[in-house]
Amino acid sequence: MAQQPLTSRGAATYQRIIEVATQEFAEYGIAGARVERIVAAARTNKAQLYTYFGSKDGLFDAIFFGSLERITNVVPIDATDLADWAVRLYDEYLRRPDLIRLATWARLERRSAGHLVEDHEHFDDPKLRAITEAQEAGLVRRGDPFDLKAMVIAMSMAWSPVSNVYAATADEPPEVHEQRRALLRESVLRAVGVE
Repeated sequence: MAQQPLTSRGAATYQRIIEVATQEFAEYGIAGARVERIVAAARTNKAQLYTYFGSKDGLFDAIFFGSLERITNVVPIDATDLADWAVRLYDEYLRRPDLIRLATWARLERRSAGHLVEDHEHFDDPKLRAITEAQEAGLVRRGDPFDLKAMVIAMSMAWSPVSNVYAATADEPPEVHEQRRALLRESVLRAVGVE
C-alpha cells in the first residue's frame, strides 16, 4: 500500500509520480516500465519513489487499484439499464485509455487465468447483487450474474484500446462514436433482455 506524503510538497511529488507512472505502465507494462524514466519525468528521485511505494510493483499496485476504484466510481453499474452501463464504459475507455491498458498488462503479466485481482469480491459483489436484483425484478435475463457482467463488459470493450479488431480514439468524428454507441446499446439490450 502506498505511503501518503505528509507535506504539500510531498503530495505534489507523489501526484507527479502517479501521473507519470500511469502513462509509463500503460505504455510499457510492468516489466517494461523503467523507474529511471519515471523519476526523471516526475522530477524526483528513486529514494522518494521507494519511500512512497516501496517498489516498482508497489507503484503499479497503487496505480492499478486506483484505476479499478476510479472506473467503479465514475461508471457505476445500473443493472436496470445494462445497455447504458456498457455505453458509459465505452465512453470512459475513450476518455482514459490508460485505465484499460493497465488492466490488460495486469492480465498479461500477473494473472493469466481466473479473476483479474485477488480481492475481486470488493469490485464484483455490488455489481452481482445489482444484476441479481434486476433479474428478480424481471428486467434482465436469467443466467449467472457474473457471466452476464463479464459479457456486458466485453461488449463495451469492442473498440477499446485493447481490441484485437479496432482501437477507437476520442479524436474520431462524433457521429462514428454515436453509431457505435447505438449498436452497443442495441446489442446489449438483445443479449441481456428478458426472453
